[in-house]
Amino acid sequence: MKEQLEKIRQAAEQELDSCEDLNVLENLRVKFLGKKGELTAILKQMGSLSAEERPVMGQLANTVRAAIEEKIASRVQILKEQESARKLVEETVDVTLPGKKQDMGKLHPLTVTLNDIKEIFLGMGFEIAEGPEVETDHYCFEALNMPKHHPARDTQDTFYINENVLLRTQTSSVQIRTMENKRPPIRIISPGRVYRSDTVDATHSPLFHQIEGLVVDKGITMADLNGTLELLMKRIYGEDCQIRLRPHHFPYTEPSAEVDLMCFNCHGSGCSLCKNEGYIELLGAGMVHPKVLEGCGIDPEVYSGFAFGMGLERITMGRYQINDMRLLYENDMRFLSQF
Repeated sequence: MKEQLEKIRQAAEQELDSCEDLNVLENLRVKFLGKKGELTAILKQMGSLSAEERPVMGQLANTVRAAIEEKIASRVQILKEQESARKLVEETVDVTLPGKKQDMGKLHPLTVTLNDIKEIFLGMGFEIAEGPEVETDHYCFEALNMPKHHPARDTQDTFYINENVLLRTQTSSVQIRTMENKRPPIRIISPGRVYRSDTVDATHSPLFHQIEGLVVDKGITMADLNGTLELLMKRIYGEDCQIRLRPHHFPYTEPSAEVDLMCFNCHGSGCSLCKNEGYIELLGAGMVHPKVLEGCGIDPEVYSGFAFGMGLERITMGRYQINDMRLLYENDMRFLSQF
């Protein structure tokens, strides 16, 4: 048995000295010292020894175990140091190399314009109101003086979820909800996404953004509407910009007007951009129809108000001289990085 123990010690030392992998080293530990290892197999034969031989062989077996364990510990330390040295060489970072430029994100031109418009109206004492994009027929049409089968609905035909629920065509629905839940004086703008079944082209999209405004109080006139819009446009396009109001018809305002902006390209003389008219159609506006006020529980004999609605995309396109709305949605970084 003494010779067997000595052979196990010598074999273990040879294999451990040549081991270059920590996983292999663990396998060797199990091979020599595990429950089914070679040293354990020898110790199971101790029962066949005489009483005098057992202590001698037991002490020798412990000496062999201690030698193998010490060799394993030493080899583990050596292999870990070698691994660390290898990583230091392979994973060395040259701190003198120039760093890689990190591209910083920017706000989308639509977001920039919307934020600026919000700040302008907040400065005039307006509040920002929001409402659901999935609306009922009542808030989207009927409360705005457009009952079922009204011809004005044809130009705003949208995406219906069922007969009574649809994606809103304008944020005027937020104005109705506000007037139902708040008494005058009211000064709000309601920005948000709206939906219409338009064909995609340079100036139309089935999804776009709208900003509607509403003021209801005693003694509100068209002069207040004109002054508000004139101030807004001067803040957005510069002090030299001019607007004009043309008579128009909207079911929810009376009187109604289309608001045009003097062409920023030709300054009113006429060019291809404004189709030689000198002005570019920008938004719709007017005095809130008495029926709309009455339907919201507001007495039209006491209060009056004005409302307007403008497309955020159209304002942005004019501001940055963009000639195709689709550019705002394509997420082309070559385009967006210009702003």
